[in-house]
Amino acid sequence: MECFTHNKTPLFFLVLLATLTNVALGQGTRVGFYRTSCPRVEAIVQSAVDAANRANPGVPPGLVRMFFHDCFVNGCDASILITGPGSERTAPPNSLLRGFEIIDAAKTELERVCPGVVSCADILAIAARDSVLLAGGIARWPVPLGRRDGLVSRAADTANLPAFNDAVNVQIRKFSEKGLNTQDLVTLSGAHTIGTAACALFSYRLYNFNNTNGPDPSIDQTFLPTLRNLCPNGGDGTRRVALDTGSENRFDNSYFSNLRNRRGVLESDQLLWSDPTTQRLVQRFLGVRGLLGLTFNVEFARSMVRMGNIEVKTGTQGEIRRVCSAIN
Repeated sequence: MECFTHNKTPLFFLVLLATLTNVALGQGTRVGFYRTSCPRVEAIVQSAVDAANRANPGVPPGLVRMFFHDCFVNGCDASILITGPGSERTAPPNSLLRGFEIIDAAKTELERVCPGVVSCADILAIAARDSVLLAGGIARWPVPLGRRDGLVSRAADTANLPAFNDAVNVQIRKFSEKGLNTQDLVTLSGAHTIGTAACALFSYRLYNFNNTNGPDPSIDQTFLPTLRNLCPNGGDGTRRVALDTGSENRFDNSYFSNLRNRRGVLESDQLLWSDPTTQRLVQRFLGVRGLLGLTFNVEFARSMVRMGNIEVKTGTQGEIRRVCSAIN
């Protein structure tokens, strides 16, 4: 896998910065938005993420998923953070999200240093980036900022979130509806190179897949006993299992190798290998001979910025929440 090195970083950084600037322009966000109003914003958020990682290394990777779930429902506006009956946070797809306390910790400190300035939506965007950096293997990328916080959070609006059992054509459609293409889909799915999933999200593949009284045939038969041992039939559905076997704590492209080897944990992930369109993109990340290669580190940063600009609220839209879990 081609990774950033100290020698390569300056060139990649310049190319990436130019790309991200172009992506952000016209969206109302920009790199350096808080340069004068709250110059310590990124350091404060990073400190909160680092502290959480020291306490429990399994929690910060969930911030990427939280950011994803936020952006796909009414845009990147921190509506996922709002508590209360009927809010997005109460919806079944969000019931297993982790890391809310990290955002709260960062917001508390930012309100002390820069009261009423930094949005919860921007805190989440920065924290998602920083959680990836903890896993290594990728250079820090600039995050365009300037989002404002949403005023609406409804559980019903989560119905169209990409799901763990979505067919590839459904995944492609859901991404397209948010202005993201198939390459973004495969690239952002690569975030599963870090983090975990609850047994409840995939154990149906192990025992009675599609009422066959047998496992999903797309699972490598030598991998099946490992998954069954981790998630016994009728066992604890909340138990967490690494999504990238053998490299769950490192941000690299081994996730794509696992798809090729039929070791994808989630059904929606493994299906990316069975569909010719998405399989070709997986192969490009793996550097298959005869195909134009893709560098996962670079493409992931680009896709994260593209996703981070979905239906953003800027200017006088929305608000800057004082507490991330409640509308002012």
